[in-house]
Amino acid sequence: MKKIASFTVDHLRLVPGVYVSRQDRLGDQTVTTFDLRMTRPNHEPVMNTAEVHTIEHLGATFLRNHPVCGEKTVYFGPMGCRTGFYLLLAGDLTSRQILPLVTEMYEFIRDYEGEVPGACAKDCGNYLDMNLPMAKLLAGRYLENVLYSIQNFQLIYPE
Repeated sequence: MKKIASFTVDHLRLVPGVYVSRQDRLGDQTVTTFDLRMTRPNHEPVMNTAEVHTIEHLGATFLRNHPVCGEKTVYFGPMGCRTGFYLLLAGDLTSRQILPLVTEMYEFIRDYEGEVPGACAKDCGNYLDMNLPMAKLLAGRYLENVLYSIQNFQLIYPE
């Protein structure tokens, strides 16, 4: 069986960044999948499910309500390995083009106060598994260590 594209990335050389994972054609539309890598795979601890779940709720809410990109948002959710998130947007886009959006989203998460959207039994299948303080800390760390000073090598997968 052929390996899927994400399993061909050298995770031993991958560092936190914003990468184009793949581009797919759906009819006449291109959908770009971005790898928002928050932690270095196999080198540092993965994120716990509670903070990942909280980032997912806040990030998806932010993106779907965004005045420019809301209608272009196809999906935002965690990677199974818990080292980052996938963001799928309609359009033929580059990592550099979406940096302002990703930065704005992580600032929203870092600065968020109040009840996490959808964090109740009626709206979510695992609403008790949330950790807003840790989600805010991780969002701030990603902003400070990656997004605010991102380098070209953090925008293109290592070869």
